[in-house]
Amino acid sequence: MKKGFCSAGLGQPERLSLISKLAEQDKQASKSLLCKLFGVLRSSYYYGLKPKPISLEAVKTKALVRQIFNDSKRSAGARSIAAILMNEHGIKLTRYMVGKLMSSMGLKSCQLKTHKYKHCDEEHKAHDNILNRNFSPTSPNHVWTGDVTYVRIKGGWCYLAIVLDLYARRIVGFAVSDSPDSMLTTKALQMAYQSRLKPNGVLFHSDQGTHYTSKKFAESVASCNGMKQSMSRKGNCWDNAPTERFFRSFKTEWMPKGGYENIAEARTAIIDYIWGYYQSVRPHRFNDYLTPLEKEKRYFNKNLLSGVLN
Repeated sequence: MKKGFCSAGLGQPERLSLISKLAEQDKQASKSLLCKLFGVLRSSYYYGLKPKPISLEAVKTKALVRQIFNDSKRSAGARSIAAILMNEHGIKLTRYMVGKLMSSMGLKSCQLKTHKYKHCDEEHKAHDNILNRNFSPTSPNHVWTGDVTYVRIKGGWCYLAIVLDLYARRIVGFAVSDSPDSMLTTKALQMAYQSRLKPNGVLFHSDQGTHYTSKKFAESVASCNGMKQSMSRKGNCWDNAPTERFFRSFKTEWMPKGGYENIAEARTAIIDYIWGYYQSVRPHRFNDYLTPLEKEKRYFNKNLLSGVLN
């Protein structure tokens, strides 16, 4: 009879379980012989009998991972959770370790795979693309971008216009309406201009939608001190990629697949996402996994300190 003959195909935990059951059934059975028969080291068998101490730190970490995941409406992936654990709780885990924890807890992010946009090489002749995909300004209130997207509601659509400050990818203005017109984009721009205390010389970049090329919107831009307008090439989503990315995040992380009951519910959800999650909780890869609010805060604190020292 060969060693381990009856344990072919069994893993170590199953072998240890069988040995324990046989030893329990026959008190006279030699544990050494059973271990030899199943091809298991005696030390492994006796180690398996010892109660494993519960790590309070591990329990706490798992609870935080689940809380962060649930707060994100089941959208946060391993990278985001690892960043939040580090930034808010001082727990340093690699994304691979967080990924293993999530897998063991049955947590799976609902994020969609990266969308592949079509490229357009034809330059639009009507408007200058001043921004030219320079998506990394060195300070806030230097470059804002804007766009409009549809949001499904029962029986139709409503529309969301945003203004994004590219420095920290922070939403500085937004508006919701049942019509994607110039009134909508003007409200979002004016909200941004007023909330940021009327900054001077901002470059505003958008696509060439009629709600940005209209006379009404041009007048709104002109009312902002020193603001210049830049536009993407026609049909090229990459020229306004950060704004498009925000819309994708909202729709995959927050918006239910069936949309909202009505425009009021949609507006409430949008406000909750922007102010309650995106700005202050959700880490952003562009910001080295800091939230938009935290990145801006560090910029202003650094420059305030520099001004005092100098």
